[in-house]
Amino acid sequence: MATLTPTRTDPLSYLTDQLNQLKLKGTHFRLRVLEDEQAPVSTFDGKKVINLASNNYLGLTTHPKLREAALSATKKYGVGSGAVRTIAGTMKIHLELEERIAAFKNVEACVVFQSGFAANAGTVSAVLGKDDFIISDELNHASIIDGARLSKAKILVFRHKDMAHAEEHLASVKDQPGRKLLISDGVFSMDGDIGPLPSLCALAEKHGAIMMVDDAHASGVLGNSGRGTIDHFHVHGRVDVQVGTLSKAIGALGGYVCGSKDLVDYLYHRARPFLFSTSHPPAVAATCMAAFDVLEQEPERMERLWANTTYWKKELGTLGFNIGGINTPASETPITPIIIGEGKLTMEFSRELFKEGVLGTGIAFPTVPEGKARVRTIMTATHTREQLEQALEVLKRVGKRMGILP
Repeated sequence: MATLTPTRTDPLSYLTDQLNQLKLKGTHFRLRVLEDEQAPVSTFDGKKVINLASNNYLGLTTHPKLREAALSATKKYGVGSGAVRTIAGTMKIHLELEERIAAFKNVEACVVFQSGFAANAGTVSAVLGKDDFIISDELNHASIIDGARLSKAKILVFRHKDMAHAEEHLASVKDQPGRKLLISDGVFSMDGDIGPLPSLCALAEKHGAIMMVDDAHASGVLGNSGRGTIDHFHVHGRVDVQVGTLSKAIGALGGYVCGSKDLVDYLYHRARPFLFSTSHPPAVAATCMAAFDVLEQEPERMERLWANTTYWKKELGTLGFNIGGINTPASETPITPIIIGEGKLTMEFSRELFKEGVLGTGIAFPTVPEGKARVRTIMTATHTREQLEQALEVLKRVGKRMGILP
């Protein structure tokens, strides 16, 4: 007699339930597919649109010098490193890149990670443990939050850029054993405002805390030749751990940590993403080195980026959009959010913009707090004035039609 196999209940059915909840709330999304170059005008899902969603601040993803460096390195070294850094995957070109970044950032040493997320999470979880304390801005990036949780340190969150609240936390653990880490984004990725580094450095020095800054959205954007917020505020030597990215203004892929030689040597031994991830393909390392050359040799790119940023903010404000400063931080960088508030309306606004030729990504909870959903727009050096004028006309037309503008 045949034995009947009992019907198996899907143990992941709860995921379908949660996805259905997102659909009911109107915040479910699908991935847009880029079909050509990451550029000011790109083809997504078969449609040509003005791209206001890219982190390609300086337009380096398609720079001829970066293309040439990638092809040359591939021909010389092949397509992959073949191992993690600590076994057989440290190539000479990786060390050359780290030396180049350290010199650019005016620090002793640098270590490159596979992503900015890995750099933050791997560093925080490596340098602190369960007996230590992390004092963190409430709007810090998710990679900082995850690194803090992985460290098992005690986490004290201070109100956004509220130095008095940060000092309260530092004072409250002054007599507790354990190390204290004060950590902030250099530029906050959702609102585009700049962290108050001089005040943070002063607090860290006063209370004997380690000072750490995630400069992902400041790299290539702020400071001399894009050296970031440390250079922008002239606080060299006062930030113990600097994190940066190679995936945004640099135009390629990866993250890095800068600091003392001992910090980098320690991360070689204890940072788990470094220990357990295959190192970058040589083409990526070569591309990044070429990008740092471009930063120093073509200052006009940053000048165009900031000219576009100034124009864009002024025109959005004139149209009547909420671009921050009303119950949200005011943007100070090429990241300019259009605050809508309600998640469903925000996602509908984003979809209608796309239909009319503008890519502006809707961002809702949990990436941003409930009630603060927004379409985040980002300027690049390669947007033309004509493209921006066209995008503004679409934003105005769709905004009025949907009741977002009066």
